[in-house]
Amino acid sequence: MKNGFVGIFLLFCMPAFCQLTVTEQFQKIATVQEAQKFIDDNKALKPALLHLSLDKDSSLIDKRLLRQNKGDVFSVGYVTYKVIDATSSVAYRASYIFLDGSSLSPTQIDSLKKLIQQKLASGVPFDKLSDEYTMDGNNTHGDTGWFFGEEMMPKEFQDAVQNHKTGDVFFVDVSEKQWHYIVKKTYDDNAKKEITVLRANGR
Repeated sequence: MKNGFVGIFLLFCMPAFCQLTVTEQFQKIATVQEAQKFIDDNKALKPALLHLSLDKDSSLIDKRLLRQNKGDVFSVGYVTYKVIDATSSVAYRASYIFLDGSSLSPTQIDSLKKLIQQKLASGVPFDKLSDEYTMDGNNTHGDTGWFFGEEMMPKEFQDAVQNHKTGDVFFVDVSEKQWHYIVKKTYDDNAKKEITVLRANGR
């Protein structure tokens, strides 16, 4: 008789044990399409897809979500979140003076670098010096605009800008192409991140 009660108890409890938690279900979801199917199938949990951007969303929970990586699952209170997709990039901005090593000797390049440094130190604005000395014919007073990726500026240039603080003036040499730059970092790095997050009540 006792075994019969145990059997009946297990029979009625099994569905509860088989039911996946929200966290377990979220761990199986990998795409926006799968997330949408979860939303359609679980209306009672009040699920939703959130699209957040680092430069627009600033509530505490938004900031916490934006620190997560693609695939992360976590709960806050009785709400569970999963980052379905995440893209990030960093853009840089600087001003430069380009010196062409295929037209000038190394000695001439060094002399120009020293002369430009002296003029900068005496207070001549960088944009005026770029207009006077740059050898690439740019009409932006040396301003790169916002850039990211090697298709826009040489890797050596981007790496150097990334590794300096705003206001720094420094040299960048792309030796294999005989390109020489005097660079001023003019803006702080502009980080961008966008994420798609599935949220639902439950844990």
